[in-house]
Amino acid sequence: MSIELGSKLEGKVTGITHFGAFVLLPGGETGLVHISEIADSYVRDINEHLKVNDPVTVKVINVDNGKVGLSIRQASDNPAPQRAHRPRGGGGGGGGTRQTFEDKMSRFMKDSEDRLQALKRSESKRGGRGGRRS
Repeated sequence: MSIELGSKLEGKVTGITHFGAFVLLPGGETGLVHISEIADSYVRDINEHLKVNDPVTVKVINVDNGKVGLSIRQASDNPAPQRAHRPRGGGGGGGGTRQTFEDKMSRFMKDSEDRLQALKRSESKRGGRGGRRS
């Protein structure tokens, strides 16, 4: 069976790695579903989404030199809309308001200075760093 770009196929998960899952396709060919193509949400651990021998519907997104790239995410009949980039982290002290770069940098500098002062205090209590031995 010829694997055609854009076609949707039924397959079975045959192996899982930290970067993706291998899927056995009809006709005996194997393709790879990259970790970024497993789900619409962020996938930290593939094992939370797939197990070996799971049946899956995949879409062929790449065929190059005998290597077949697959997507479970794109094979879905109702793919989620593209998400806007969300800033990482929390606790920026924003309280729901959008902070400017200058506000964030000011907060970072203040926090950094506070941590540096705490480190210096703890070093002075311990006698400093690796003092000289005579």
